[in-house]
Amino acid sequence: MKVSDIIRVLEAVAPPIYQESYDNSGLQVGERSMEVSGVLVALDITEAILEEALQRNCNMIVAHHPLLFSGIKSLSGRNYVERIVMKAIKNDIALYAIHTNLDNMRQGVNAKIGERLGLKNLRVLTPAKDTLYKLSVFVPTHQVSTVRDALFQGGAGQVGAYSECSFTMAGAGTFKPGANTQPAIGTAGGNREYVAEEKLEVLVPKDVLLTVVAAMKKAHPYEEVAYDVVALQLANPEIGAGMVGQLEQPMPPEDFLAFLKERMHTSCIRHTALLEQPIQTVAYCGGAGSFLLPAAKAAGADIFITGDYKYHQFFDADGQLVIADIGHYESEQFTSELIVDILNKNFPNFATLLTNLSTNPIKYYY
Repeated sequence: MKVSDIIRVLEAVAPPIYQESYDNSGLQVGERSMEVSGVLVALDITEAILEEALQRNCNMIVAHHPLLFSGIKSLSGRNYVERIVMKAIKNDIALYAIHTNLDNMRQGVNAKIGERLGLKNLRVLTPAKDTLYKLSVFVPTHQVSTVRDALFQGGAGQVGAYSECSFTMAGAGTFKPGANTQPAIGTAGGNREYVAEEKLEVLVPKDVLLTVVAAMKKAHPYEEVAYDVVALQLANPEIGAGMVGQLEQPMPPEDFLAFLKERMHTSCIRHTALLEQPIQTVAYCGGAGSFLLPAAKAAGADIFITGDYKYHQFFDADGQLVIADIGHYESEQFTSELIVDILNKNFPNFATLLTNLSTNPIKYYY
């Protein structure tokens, strides 16, 4: 097993192209060709986590939060980041982060929270609008099936829960082969050709666009392929920030907070004034999600759950819903289990270990 094998599986679930612009997900220390003896999974990479990896014979750490967000100008051990990098290099330990790209996946961080809370009818709270393309290609009628199959195999044609979706329109194409061409139809330097063609259209996710185009060109019979790629502003229900869902039965606000505290293993919940109506529609975002409050209100949520809320931001509830801050670590702590599940599903006989440590830097005095 190599580092590249681990990365391939993780990035199939959460392609790095979907991480936020400020983020730094991916391989941060180590080489892709390294042999892996075991993987330790944690929310953060700390010195204690690195030591745990050494003790448990793991030479790769997969974490949700990146260790490196900005450039390092020296490696002198003056802070924990430099010390971790130095020790990881010295001990041949690879460090990998799968952060906002996993946050933004429909089956990612927030799906795990929804599972913990037993929510139904889950959907992305703010679907991304810059992740889909429409690919149109002009194909001789007798070759449409071959090209269509290649597009589907490359990852095109997914519309929600439906796969292999496409559209064709019949027409006629013309071209005149140049003297130095190798045309599939007609002869080099010959006359203008009139060919029965179909315009084949599919939707293509951003992360597989190059793969799909390459597959299309390989399957297409023409030397020069006529095609268009158009960026769409359609909301992508599979990618975006936050989630919203419903409880099986409405709960009194006090009962729901007690349920939330128990299910999310949090020591305390900071919240706005409780309202009279019961809680049933729940919007939430793992980590720091205050920017999603307007979307939570628009979704008709009775409560919005996240972490890292600031004092003045609580006023923005404005009596329309309850804001509940359960803590950044507390909201994302089960992400490690999600990553372990992904790796175990793909490598059932490989040592993927969940950390025994809490990396929460915040402590509570009772």
